[in-house]
Amino acid sequence: MKGGCHCGDIRYEIQFKPFDADICHCRDCQKVTGSPIGVWMDFKTEQITWLKGVITEYQSSTNIFRGFCLKCGSTLSYRNSDQPAYFTLSITSLDDPNIVEPNYHIYTDNQVNWLTIQDDCKRYPKERS
Repeated sequence: MKGGCHCGDIRYEIQFKPFDADICHCRDCQKVTGSPIGVWMDFKTEQITWLKGVITEYQSSTNIFRGFCLKCGSTLSYRNSDQPAYFTLSITSLDDPNIVEPNYHIYTDNQVNWLTIQDDCKRYPKERS
């Protein structure tokens, strides 16, 4: 699987399927993506090969770092410093986002009223317990 930012300055490759994937309805993801949801896939940090460029990160809360392309602003990653072995990438940053399907929804308490998603994924009002 290959992916990257909108302008192409950042590119990555992954030889493995994600060990998990989710749809997040939290307000932070809504604001960061400019969308009613963020869609994320989780990997072990060493499974990601960076082909080009470097993600710029900012600390969005105590242990959370969100990554983006400094040139085009594309949202690319989410990282929890308490879990350094894991790295989360945006599913929509893949060249073909259809190859990864989310398994569950989180923070559905914040789902916007006008968005209806019909799937069989488990839903959690806050984080997954």
